[in-house]
Amino acid sequence: MQIDYQLSIVSILLSFIFYIATQKYFLSNRFTDEINNRSSHSVSATRSGGIAIFSCLFLISFYYYIIGATLYDYSVLVPLGLLLIIGLYDDIYKVDFKLKFIFQIIAAKIIIDNGLIVDNLHGFMGIEELNRLVAQVFTLFIILAVINSINFIDGIDGLASSIMVLFIVLFEFFSNSSSPFLKLSIITVCSILPIFYFNFRKNQKIFLGDAGSLFLGGLASVYIIFILSNNYVIKPEYDIHKLLFVILIFLYPIMDITRITIIRLYMGKSPFVADKNHIHHIILKKTKSHFISVAIIILASILFLISIQYINNWI
Repeated sequence: MQIDYQLSIVSILLSFIFYIATQKYFLSNRFTDEINNRSSHSVSATRSGGIAIFSCLFLISFYYYIIGATLYDYSVLVPLGLLLIIGLYDDIYKVDFKLKFIFQIIAAKIIIDNGLIVDNLHGFMGIEELNRLVAQVFTLFIILAVINSINFIDGIDGLASSIMVLFIVLFEFFSNSSSPFLKLSIITVCSILPIFYFNFRKNQKIFLGDAGSLFLGGLASVYIIFILSNNYVIKPEYDIHKLLFVILIFLYPIMDITRITIIRLYMGKSPFVADKNHIHHIILKKTKSHFISVAIIILASILFLISIQYINNWI
């Protein structure tokens, strides 16, 4: 527990330094977030949050790698780093969504080739094991859907960060034993925490940017694939089907990407063309407050999870 405590403090302090340093670099090079009709803010902001979080994670991981300590499987940093780079390039120079999608596929294939694959549906709709080709295609679909779901909800202050913190905490809480990602979870959550200060302050805000949302979306997909594997065991007192469990702890991103994709396709638009028709934008119009909107979504997600778990135990 002592190393976990130390890891938490170091992650918070180091990420805070990276937030300040990367923002100064972005401001000095005039890499600021463009304010347009789709923006939910009207003040100066940089999209440097993602690079700060990843830099903190990479530096800590590199230190432990050099001294010969394994906190988690460091190979996961390769696809996550690739997603960060294409997202960062998009934040600065703007990239066609087709090119971003191609890099997402490449990153997803790397994740699959590292052994993270959904090859069993655990009896869902009577389906158990999947053959290798079906498993690869299905896993690829999950990874791409999860990556873009986080990217889609990164539209108001603090929402994507809050969803990721909630998701990771629930992932670890419901695990029957310490997951192999525990140290990665601690570093990531603690690295995210300082961004709430920069997100909600009045001026010179820091956003995750595409670099952050794609990187965190990739990380979320790794966790979800691991949940659906035989290696993740849910605590016996929370007996629930794994697919339902994934839906419950990742509820809002799944709801939003499903809804917005259907609406855009129905209107003859590309699912990847940004707009302000997301659920959080609708809530924001009513509340006029980013903080209250995020609080409503997080609270609703927690209450829904508790309600389903209560009903499941009662049945």
